[in-house]
Amino acid sequence: MFKSGVGFLALFGLGWWLLATSAFDGTARLIEVVAGCAVALGLMLAARRFLPPSAGGPFPADRRRRFNQINGFQWLLIIAIAVVCARAGMPVLVPPLVAIVVGLHFLPLAVVFEQPRLRVPAALLIAAGMSGLAVWLTNGPDGTVRLVVGLVAALSLWGMAIWTVTGAASAAARAVRE
Repeated sequence: MFKSGVGFLALFGLGWWLLATSAFDGTARLIEVVAGCAVALGLMLAARRFLPPSAGGPFPADRRRRFNQINGFQWLLIIAIAVVCARAGMPVLVPPLVAIVVGLHFLPLAVVFEQPRLRVPAALLIAAGMSGLAVWLTNGPDGTVRLVVGLVAALSLWGMAIWTVTGAASAAARAVRE
């Protein structure tokens, strides 16, 4: 499940969802948090049920090294964004800028994993970040920035997880018929 990426997509999608829910208060937020947890759990259970145990398999050493480099660089950029935005008194810019960085990190991962479809969440996460910046530039409230970025990012990652699981389930069904 985590080797295929679905677990990561589900959990990081939940993180973005929780960011989006921060725009709400009270019972509405509680319901949204519970719904997000249910979606993430459902995706992980679906991955466990429908993905073959070998999904993703072990990485060859060169791919693992490249994956680690890409992710390490991504996390360094995220830390730098958080520090610079905090010191500049602009914490509202952290989510949109992080979404852009996370989206960009999917582009080299598409090559590493030989998965061109990873360009889809890359584009959607970059769009999420750009949308959040647009809301901020038009003097939208901080909560709306978080809502826009978090919602688009969460749905993008969860959509990719669904695509992965349904693709594996379809392939398994085709294999059984043949």
